[in-house]
Amino acid sequence: MEIKKILWGTAPCGKEIWKYTITNSKGASVTLGSVGAAIVGITVPDRDGALADVVLGYDSPDSYFADGPCAGKCPGRYANRIAKGRFSLNGKEYELPVNNGPNHLHGGPHGFQNKVWDSRIDGEAVEFMYFSEDGEMGYPGNLKVVARYEWDEDCALKLTFTAQGDADTVVNLTNHAYFNLNGMKGDIKGHLLTLNASEYLPTDETLIPVGDSEPVAGTPMDFTNPKPLGQDLFADFPALKYGKGYDNCYVIDGYEPGQLQRAAELYSEESGRVLEVFTTQPGVQIYTGNWVTGCPAGKGGAEYHDYDAVAIECQHFPDSPNHPDYPSTVLRAGEVFEQAIIYAFGVK
Repeated sequence: MEIKKILWGTAPCGKEIWKYTITNSKGASVTLGSVGAAIVGITVPDRDGALADVVLGYDSPDSYFADGPCAGKCPGRYANRIAKGRFSLNGKEYELPVNNGPNHLHGGPHGFQNKVWDSRIDGEAVEFMYFSEDGEMGYPGNLKVVARYEWDEDCALKLTFTAQGDADTVVNLTNHAYFNLNGMKGDIKGHLLTLNASEYLPTDETLIPVGDSEPVAGTPMDFTNPKPLGQDLFADFPALKYGKGYDNCYVIDGYEPGQLQRAAELYSEESGRVLEVFTTQPGVQIYTGNWVTGCPAGKGGAEYHDYDAVAIECQHFPDSPNHPDYPSTVLRAGEVFEQAIIYAFGVK
């Protein structure tokens, strides 16, 4: 395994921005950046052995700051939405900045995704670390977060999150990479998605869960068997109307805390590439890139459009701090948060 580190740029705050490329013996590689601990690129072979980058991203590190899609980055302190930017913990109410309609999204406008993380090579892995101060974006407690990436000879990328703080807080971490298994050519409407999820979380029109999960059976939300993403993308169904496509959290079947479970499989018949996703988290948010048009210029000057790529975000449920019946996102002082996501690439 070879790891190359280069100075990618300098942030407005003066902090250096680094880029890392990990390449296996097959020539397949993953490229990471220290803005938002981002997945900048993943280059893997198709069924004929031709290598191509299958991740939406940008050439310039400057484009990763405050980009609309949150491309490839690790949002936080709380990924996804918190209703009206409010939650209570230990009897105290906390107010967070509202940056997505009436709600708080991805830790706010200055969330982890818009920070330059410290970084290092650790053996055959790359680690990013961010220290979030008490009160940052309204969250309680100082919090140290580490995102560790490992790339193997079988073209599997393992991302492990760890976090620890000095006060009780809430934490929800994921990666927001967008995938197009045709090498970012065309859209993803023909990609086949399969989810290990027989239920999803219905939401209101602002994409906040309204309560208990519901079965996907008999609805356009059903991906329990392989289905083209475009088949029901514009169906007359509330969830799809609210988000202009899929932007919904699915409940992973068989979830057990700390245990890896299969979450999703994405397959392109055109390229033969397949992506399997595994996680220790209870949910997976499927977002079909419904609002990508107008984002910064992509790699090589590419212009990205809505539905050009799909995000598969393994995480805890949206608005969990306001739903006591959901798996808890409370991290107690001194305890260690640890979650994993694996993106395993292959061909069929």
